[in-house]
Amino acid sequence: MSHTTKQPSLFQALVPLMALIVMLASSVYLFGEDSSYGPNQIALLVASGIAVIIGFRNGFSWSQIEEGITEGISVALGAMLIILAVGSLIGTWLLSGTVPTLIYFGLELLNPGLFYAASCIICGIVALSIGSSWTTAATIGVALMGVASGMGLEPAIAAGAIVSGAYFGDKMSPLSDTTNLAPAVAGTELFAHIRYMGYTAGPAFVISVIIFLILGLNADTNVSLQRLEQMQTQLQATFNIGWEMLVPLAILLYLAATRKPALPTVFFGALLGGAWALIFQPEMVTQIAGEEGWVASLKVVWLALSDGTIVSTGSANLDSLLSGGGMVSMLNTVWLILSAMTFGAIMEKIGLLERFIRGMLKASKSVGSLITGTLFTCFGANVLTADQYMAIVLPGRMFREEYERRNLDPRVLSRTLEDSGTITSALIPWNTCGAYMFSVLAVSPFEYGIFAFFNYLTPLIAIVFAYTGWTILYKKPEPKEATA
Repeated sequence: MSHTTKQPSLFQALVPLMALIVMLASSVYLFGEDSSYGPNQIALLVASGIAVIIGFRNGFSWSQIEEGITEGISVALGAMLIILAVGSLIGTWLLSGTVPTLIYFGLELLNPGLFYAASCIICGIVALSIGSSWTTAATIGVALMGVASGMGLEPAIAAGAIVSGAYFGDKMSPLSDTTNLAPAVAGTELFAHIRYMGYTAGPAFVISVIIFLILGLNADTNVSLQRLEQMQTQLQATFNIGWEMLVPLAILLYLAATRKPALPTVFFGALLGGAWALIFQPEMVTQIAGEEGWVASLKVVWLALSDGTIVSTGSANLDSLLSGGGMVSMLNTVWLILSAMTFGAIMEKIGLLERFIRGMLKASKSVGSLITGTLFTCFGANVLTADQYMAIVLPGRMFREEYERRNLDPRVLSRTLEDSGTITSALIPWNTCGAYMFSVLAVSPFEYGIFAFFNYLTPLIAIVFAYTGWTILYKKPEPKEATA
């Protein structure tokens, strides 16, 4: 049986969004940092219910909406499996001594005054090399958070530095999936796209590093050499520390750099961490098992993959830092992603997302307002669909014709999509990227967001360029009429 459907009004498109904003704000007000552990998910599902009612009023059947939900969730299945694999990786890398070794050497090499800036640069280099902000945060990022804790530094600023560097490197890497996706959607060439992104990403990154340098030099670390040495002594007493413990990290980075698929790469890294624990940390494994024998040791590694690792060093702060991981630790994140993708899928299926974007397009009279509208649309798509890929693909599809009509070079659209679609995803707690960063860094986007300078300086610089016309390229000589 066929169903006749109506196009939604702009008011209908705004109702679920405004309801979601109110509920999320109430969730944060009532539950604080615990809002991501259930209340936000309920808000997303209630907002989904409101969107469903609007869909019914416009002639959509439940089977149509359900089909849209299924298709929407399937987009995020790969990301959810990777998140679960990362949970296992963290669990075994804690047990194997890989993360403790990174923390140990980090305490030796990093100066508290330069830590924030150095963390941003290190994460930028690693992400540029492997093309993944997620892998960078889950490996180098986790270790740097441990070093920050040992130095008595602010975790929110440290996480902001890690996220800033990770997203700069990811954005500028030809190995990154989003960096390949944006020019494909816009219709331009990959390396031309990367070079053109340097105009906005370069200044944003330099300014971010300078700010982190200032914050570090003015930080009250309350740290002493004695405290750092005590932490290193506790690490040495608990784990076998050595460069060989970093082999799982080196192999993971190599596999990522050679563009091996993310899911098998991460899970292989987790299994390798388990093997390293059996080989190099037998005392630790036996202590956790409570008995000797290969069966008992295998059970410890198995549980590290599923439930994580619990370490006892004699220091409560260090125990908290070195205990965690496992797929179980990521289940809340998967719940959040499922709820968010359900909401985004319904909004797209019944046309509410498209109607919202059409309303913005009507207000874009100049090139400056068009680019700014695209930036805000990508950010809105990140909020609504909770996925950076959809925040690139949907606005790219909807705005491409308008950019062509205005004779703009396709690099302008591809850069704009990345300047917001990729970058702002980590600032939204219920987005897959924000939820992931919260899972691995243990700092909420509400806390680190204000310090993720690169992630909001980039779209701000893009807006300035849009209205001044600087770096804005045309397929033919620039028209004489004003572009602002």
